[in-house]
Amino acid sequence: MKTQITLLALLISVVALFSQETKQQEILIIGTMHTVPKIVKKSYKPMLRFAKKYNPEAIYVEAPMANDTKSWEYLKNGWSKGYQRFYKLSDSLRKIFNYNQVKFETIISKKFTSMDDEDLDYLIKSFIYKRDNGNYELYYYIKRYGTKGANKPTRYEDGDLTYKLALFMNHKRVINMDDQQTNKEYHIAWRKCSKEGINNGNNIAISKLNKKNYNNAILPAIIRGLGKHTNKSKSLQQLHDMASFSYVVEETDGCKEGRKYFDERNMRMAKNIAIQVIGSEKIKNIVIVGAAHVVGLKKEFKEKYPDLKVILMND
Repeated sequence: MKTQITLLALLISVVALFSQETKQQEILIIGTMHTVPKIVKKSYKPMLRFAKKYNPEAIYVEAPMANDTKSWEYLKNGWSKGYQRFYKLSDSLRKIFNYNQVKFETIISKKFTSMDDEDLDYLIKSFIYKRDNGNYELYYYIKRYGTKGANKPTRYEDGDLTYKLALFMNHKRVINMDDQQTNKEYHIAWRKCSKEGINNGNNIAISKLNKKNYNNAILPAIIRGLGKHTNKSKSLQQLHDMASFSYVVEETDGCKEGRKYFDERNMRMAKNIAIQVIGSEKIKNIVIVGAAHVVGLKKEFKEKYPDLKVILMND
């Protein structure tokens, strides 16, 4: 009898192990609106409920990776004043901050509710030191709003979705995955494409698409369905077309260059995500990213990482 019980237990263990090994890794992509107007300030609430229900094991965010020196070389003097300030702060702190890995791991292993202001300050400084913007922002948010997050909508994806999700899931870190290595070139190409489009119909085409996109979002926004509307396949395709210059009626050098840089950014973002997902072996992964990138990311995953199961919010 004892032998039979032992064999049965062994069989159950083998079946469970086999089931775990064959389970496909997932990437759920949620496209965001970044910042929303005051009139629709609660737009992220339904998206947060949806993300909580998915119950992710890891949260990927549109923030530069700490070790991406090419992106930071641009961002230290680039388009974002926030990234400029963060880079200077990181450079300064690296000269004076006495980072201790053991102390860092001890503090971050605590429950969020057990961290005091001194702990949070140390983690904030540590992530600045590491040049980890995503997690610096997370712990700065916790220091400011507490472990339940902001009471009132911040109207921004991180404050109303990403960080509230991390707190709810008790995730001590979010995972950076952005790439801005050629953002300078992309912006130059954008201006060039706009200048070229004055007389060839391209600017009229983008104006019409912008207006159509805006008008289609009015009713969903009123009934708190802006997030769901933004993640509809038609909306995602429109946003992709606008950001990738796929709307043009006449191809020009600037528009071609802009599309090239946009596609390459999506390619590198997908690679950043895929490498980390595969290396982690976690099954349920959520990617929170500007909605204009969703179509491009899905395409990259399908072509280059077919073993990963990609899910969109409205699937």
